[in-house]
Amino acid sequence: MSSQKFASLRYTALRVGLLIACFGVVYGLCWAGAVPIAARGSNLVWMLLLALVISAPLSWVLLRKQRDAMSEQIVERVDRAKQKLAANSGQEDAAV
Repeated sequence: MSSQKFASLRYTALRVGLLIACFGVVYGLCWAGAVPIAARGSNLVWMLLLALVISAPLSWVLLRKQRDAMSEQIVERVDRAKQKLAANSGQEDAAV
């Protein structure tokens, strides 16, 4: 149950961690001169964008289980909210 309870938090943390790791790799490649973007200038925004572009497909593949667990958690919450809304609507109809 606890793995389902914090599925969204776990996915978000892993996604941010993957972005930070990709940024570290991009920064290291820029610092070593393998990528023609200067790491010491105002190109940090471009390095961050490159890290975002790299981390997106990686997270799609590597975080599949966590994304599925998060999806199940969200579906359960939406179903509970719909049931509560239907129950409240039924009570209002009976009161009138």
